[in-house]
Amino acid sequence: MASTTHTPLDAGFRRHDELFERPDRETLADGAVLLRGFAASETPRLVIDLQGVAAGSPFRHMIVPGGHTMSVAMTNAGALGWVTDRSGYRYDPLDPEIGRPWPAMPESFRTLAARAAEAAGFPGFAPDGCLINRYTPGARLTLHQDRNERDFTQPIVSVSLGLPAKFLWGGATRKDKVKRIPLASGDVAVWGGPARLTFHGVDKLAEGSDPLTGRCRFNLTFRKAG
Repeated sequence: MASTTHTPLDAGFRRHDELFERPDRETLADGAVLLRGFAASETPRLVIDLQGVAAGSPFRHMIVPGGHTMSVAMTNAGALGWVTDRSGYRYDPLDPEIGRPWPAMPESFRTLAARAAEAAGFPGFAPDGCLINRYTPGARLTLHQDRNERDFTQPIVSVSLGLPAKFLWGGATRKDKVKRIPLASGDVAVWGGPARLTFHGVDKLAEGSDPLTGRCRFNLTFRKAG
């Protein structure tokens, strides 16, 4: 990919505290909000559409540069897909396992991501990639920053589907204090502006069963990658 050009984190950002605070809206930090139940009515459609994506590019457990296999299974939708292997982290227009472009992003995904971003104070969000994570009991995602994207003025939109989870929300460094925030199916977290590079993750998923997803949780993570 072309060399990365980073722009100021607060450029074009409309402060979330300028927006009307509602009981279903929780402020995580300056630039980060949790929209409780924002996607709840759309979860059946989203689950059907993600299954369609997985039919074209199946879930797989990727390998990080250090050689460790991730406990979370992943696939992608959209023009660019996030991948990792022993050579590093990157976005790729092709699914490396099948050598073809990733499945197109479903309209239900694109519309939800734009609506959630606007509700959080980031109008005009047009993601070109959606990383889909599948968690089964025992899977987790360690603290990390989303920093493989070219434009840090664009937010991250993260949608929870299925089993409940504990979202790990840290700070600007890996050593900062971490909050464990309960997430339910249909909750949407959005972070950008001064919170764009916050360390975050997901605690080990507990046992359970969901009417729509069974014994797993899905996470749709929308990015403007290119």
